[in-house]
Amino acid sequence: MKVAFAGLGVMGYPMAGHLAKGGHDVTVFNRNPAKAEAWVKEYGGKAAATPAAAAEGADFVFCCVGNDDDVREVIAGPNGVLSGMVAGGVLVDHTTASADVARDMAELAAEKGVKFLDAPVSGGQAGAVNGVLTIMIGGEEEAFEQARPIMEAYGRMMALMGPSGSGQLTKMMNQMCIAGVVQGLAEALDFGQRAGIDGERAIEVISKGAAQSWQMENRYQTMLKGEFDFGFAVDWMRKDIAICVAEASRNGAQLPMTRMVDGFYEQIQQRGGGRWDTSSLIDLLQRPRD
Repeated sequence: MKVAFAGLGVMGYPMAGHLAKGGHDVTVFNRNPAKAEAWVKEYGGKAAATPAAAAEGADFVFCCVGNDDDVREVIAGPNGVLSGMVAGGVLVDHTTASADVARDMAELAAEKGVKFLDAPVSGGQAGAVNGVLTIMIGGEEEAFEQARPIMEAYGRMMALMGPSGSGQLTKMMNQMCIAGVVQGLAEALDFGQRAGIDGERAIEVISKGAAQSWQMENRYQTMLKGEFDFGFAVDWMRKDIAICVAEASRNGAQLPMTRMVDGFYEQIQQRGGGRWDTSSLIDLLQRPRD
């Protein structure tokens, strides 16, 4: 297929790479042209100067950018992908954004005869590099079935969750779960160290029981070492939690744990750890300040 990919960050760069390795004709766009040129050098394909130029003639267009404002700009801006797409194309937004912006983009796409899917992902940079992401999708079933074979290049599990916005709502649930799990893991590891329990050995045991989680198996070693210079940044997690809280204010959901952990992440930012991995919550316990 002829495809376009806008946004070559830590997630988009390898995702677009999997599309190229899968044999698709890929044109990329990135706000930093040097990043796009580096991608072309590594994977082939072409780089375009604008999202619209990247999307010209594409059967499928994928986006993975930072936030709601970025989504609106790269999709619906003066040089956005919608101005380059033709009727019948499929537009897939992998950005973690609000359900509102997903619904807005779906309406704008429909006006041009373009099918739209909001499709945020989970699995982190490692999942993108290894092509094993989980994809939560909102939109029409026809568009989902068209895009599914293409997304299989980097998605291990994907599911259509409902109409436009449903993918983003499901991703909000995902982020709430992660917040609680990481805080629980941080407290357990700090408790074990203070109690004289070998953390490595403890995880070997409890990770085989009901406490098992992805965070436990992939983050406990670096948490024990106090290493956080990698992974999903606290700044981005707070952006995601803000989306969750805003949605909850509309639907009446109570998020006491999510709000509490957000406060802990704010303290991490105040320590200069905005770019630290979300597992840095343990730093507040290991290095408490008066």
